Amino acid sequence: MARTVATLPAGTRITDYISLGVIAKFFPLEKVHAVLKKTGRASMRERDLPAHVVVYYVIALALYMRSSYREVLRCLLEGVQWLLNPSLPVKVAGKSGISQARTRLGAEPLKQLYEAVVTPIAERDTKGAWYRAWRLVTLDGSTLDIADTAENEEEYGRPSASRGSSAFPKLRFVGLLENGTHVLWAAQMAPYAIAEITLAQHTLPQSGYPLLRKGMLCLADRFFPSYQLWQTAAKTGADLLWRTRQNARLEVDRRLPDGSYLSRIYASTSDRRKQRQAIVVRAIDYRLQDVPEAEPVYRLITTILDPQQAPAQELAALYHERWEIETALDELKTHLRGAQIVLRSKTPELVQQEFYGLLMAHFAIRGLMHEAALQAEEDPDRLSFLHAVRVVQRRLPRWVALPPSAQKSLS
Repeated sequence: MARTVATLPAGTRITDYISLGVIAKFFPLEKVHAVLKKTGRASMRERDLPAHVVVYYVIALALYMRSSYREVLRCLLEGVQWLLNPSLPVKVAGKSGISQARTRLGAEPLKQLYEAVVTPIAERDTKGAWYRAWRLVTLDGSTLDIADTAENEEEYGRPSASRGSSAFPKLRFVGLLENGTHVLWAAQMAPYAIAEITLAQHTLPQSGYPLLRKGMLCLADRFFPSYQLWQTAAKTGADLLWRTRQNARLEVDRRLPDGSYLSRIYASTSDRRKQRQAIVVRAIDYRLQDVPEAEPVYRLITTILDPQQAPAQELAALYHERWEIETALDELKTHLRGAQIVLRSKTPELVQQEFYGLLMAHFAIRGLMHEAALQAEEDPDRLSFLHAVRVVQRRLPRWVALPPSAQKSLS
């Protein structure tokens, strides 16, 4: 039986139909429009690339890091080409037009969309996401290479190297990871010269945004513990399990039945001497036997003071879940971005725009993987991130959501 070729309703454009299925599933069009309105970036006149399309386009760029700007846009437009008269070519904006559209949009809408949508997603049935009653999360940071331009170098800086300086400027970022799902949320970026612990101070206390909270157990490596950051994190209501330096001064105030002990941390030597403004912590010292290159002693401190709630042996084993964030960063920097691939944006604001687009693309893929894991009653860690990326890349051009008003126009 012959099928009539479907056509777009009169007065509409192909870009009105782009909402990119898999991306729009986690970043709905109404959310995008709300952010654009809030930031004053909504398109005020008809364009080939209106603002909402550019938002989706920036996220899609992260899925095709090895492809040109125009090729990525062509890939998106192909998803609705079947709606048109086959004899009519699909218009793909040139590189200059795409660059102008991204510049008009700026970075703030992408940042606000990321902050509004990307949050922990684990359910009670999500395997590997919980320790007893706590949701496991990890605080950590990393860096990304960015395009080698004078503007980017001036804004973000370039690390030194044994011979001169490194090949590319770099940005630094710190964020929180939901261990069970590998969702990276609350990320903040800064110039390379900003230390991770300094950036973390600006990451945790954000207001109006669900960061650390009661019911979470936050893990962190030995480079993060400081009196001020510990105090800031503990005030959120979350519990903390952070590694500290093995030579950190922690007097034994009271030894507990499981081998851990209560101690105190201070802001300064003067405060320690005068025993003022102390924060009580529980310390756990342990060794890893028969593990090559293991350090002599590992030392953890935690806000969980009652050993019956969380025995020392369990916490020592649990701490190594912190390495989940290394896996997630590898997903972001190697499997999604691509090994030895730099962020392509040539100006600092577009670098920030691309950074949040990359994080949102990672969230969309991880969200799909979480849904698949729940249906299969599997741990999300057992699913292949690289396979999921390839599936999304193959199917993205066909995953197009149509506005409800257009449904009746299709045959």
